[in-house]
Amino acid sequence: MINRSDVKIEETWDLTHLFQRNEDFEKALEDIKEETSTLVDSYKGKITDVESVVNVISAYKNLYEKLIPIGTYANLSLSVDQTNDAAALRAAKVGQVMASISADTSFVTSELLELDESLLKEASNKAPEFAVMIQELIRKKPYQLHPAAEKALAAFGTTFNGPYELYNTTKLVDMKFDDFEVNGTKYPLSYNLFEGDWELEHDTEKRRAAFKAFSEKLRDYQHTTAKTYDMHLQIEKTNSDLRGYESIFESLLFSQEVDRSLYNRQIDVIMKELAPHMRRYAKLVQKVHGLDKMTFADLKIPLDPSYEPTISVEESRKYMKDGLSIMGEDYVNMIDRSFDERWIDFAQNKGKSTGAFCSSPYGYHPYVLISWTSRMNEVFVLAHELGHAGHFYLAHQNQNVFNSRPSLYFIEAPSTMNEMLMANYLLNSSTDARFKRWVISTIIARTYYHNFVTHLLEAAYQRKVYEIIDQGGNVNASILNDLKKGVLEEFWGGEVEINEGAELTWMRQPHYYMGLYPYTYSAGLTIATQVYQRIQTEGSKAVEDWIQVLKTGGTKNPVELAKMAGVDITTDQPLKDTIAFIGSLIDQLEQLTEEIEG
Repeated sequence: MINRSDVKIEETWDLTHLFQRNEDFEKALEDIKEETSTLVDSYKGKITDVESVVNVISAYKNLYEKLIPIGTYANLSLSVDQTNDAAALRAAKVGQVMASISADTSFVTSELLELDESLLKEASNKAPEFAVMIQELIRKKPYQLHPAAEKALAAFGTTFNGPYELYNTTKLVDMKFDDFEVNGTKYPLSYNLFEGDWELEHDTEKRRAAFKAFSEKLRDYQHTTAKTYDMHLQIEKTNSDLRGYESIFESLLFSQEVDRSLYNRQIDVIMKELAPHMRRYAKLVQKVHGLDKMTFADLKIPLDPSYEPTISVEESRKYMKDGLSIMGEDYVNMIDRSFDERWIDFAQNKGKSTGAFCSSPYGYHPYVLISWTSRMNEVFVLAHELGHAGHFYLAHQNQNVFNSRPSLYFIEAPSTMNEMLMANYLLNSSTDARFKRWVISTIIARTYYHNFVTHLLEAAYQRKVYEIIDQGGNVNASILNDLKKGVLEEFWGGEVEINEGAELTWMRQPHYYMGLYPYTYSAGLTIATQVYQRIQTEGSKAVEDWIQVLKTGGTKNPVELAKMAGVDITTDQPLKDTIAFIGSLIDQLEQLTEEIEG
């Protein structure tokens, strides 16, 4: 892995769109402190009527919009190189400033909620652009603490984020992987190399050796990582108790605007009904590869690795544009801009965050992080992240900063929808049986395995963890290992050997520091699959409905957004239909394999 300083500039994103120079960033940071003082002097203790309500929300909106590029610049600078001391110090400084501003402006929410509800509703009528924000405030009222307590908690903001920052430092800075050896030859290893290459390696001996070496290094840090995670969980539990929520689950689902039945349904139905299909897929992979046994270390390998083509970054642009052209001209123009204006960071370098993500700062274009391996399956990863980008690109154009972001429950629907559209385009582009098998196997191994299996199993494990915390307990490495292994064994049954090291996969996922996030991948893909099937039968009408959903942003809750797209998520039928669809894809893989090898 090369250093960030040695990366070609065209492989990196351009943060000058946020700030041209670091001096501009520093000035913005100083200016925001002054603007915060002005807001406090102008409104603290003076929010008494409809006019002052509207004025303070408007002033807070302006302040919030100016905070966004500051936080984004600091976070994105660090995400591409956690070993960069200057970026780390900058992010820490911004965290402290943000916490201070949050404490200073906490009076806004406190004073608004001390007002009569009828006055707040009157303010909503006078300034309808703030109606969603005011309604959300009213919804939070039963859990609001005394103003002094709210200010104190806000001031601890950067401290409460400490566990997540410590997790990233341990994972991306302190954890150094030695080369691993196979038959006298040494091979390099890192987090990104393992998850981007070795986990997919078709040579069984190398793949399993890489898994063993990777797991051994994780094990060296299991106790520190477990303690870090427990600290985060105890913060969430304390917050839940202080605010009077019935449980930590209620606390974490509150902002998602869904009840616990939707949360439990995703986990329970998939664990029970998807497992038989995925076990069939695992056995098919074992058969095609001629493996002596199917282990956890073998689950990510492609069905036909000798066929998977390589692809350049520039070639991926054409796939994105052609595959997602159904979304319309404006959407395709956005894709062109993302390449031309360097919205995407493709580089692989030391210290870079693992996986892929999209950051969409309001008032600016989105930024996508990905570590490009030139494997064809990166087309699906990039389509996924551009799904997030397209979502907020449209939502930001049509909603204000308070209204643009939907519930976390819905957030993965637009991203996984893009994966489905890309798969459909690829399937229709060829009649070759091997190519069709590659596409369908990629849908299973990349789209559904990643979102419906990997993240869902994380969610099932996470639920068990929170059940312990909710009862006043703590967790350590031994407990977390046992929980993770138990979930994996329950899902895969006896079809897959849960080999040593598999239990440590809880150490790899940053989403555990983001509340009840993992289950939302399967929730989003359930919605996406149903809308995708609508598009196949109804064409442009379904696409128009979907574009309208994206533009709606966060002005509706997940049930309402899904209904706009023609999906009723208050029942388990969409989920069952999606699982049946996955089963039909595995049927096709079995038939194509017989045709190819028969």
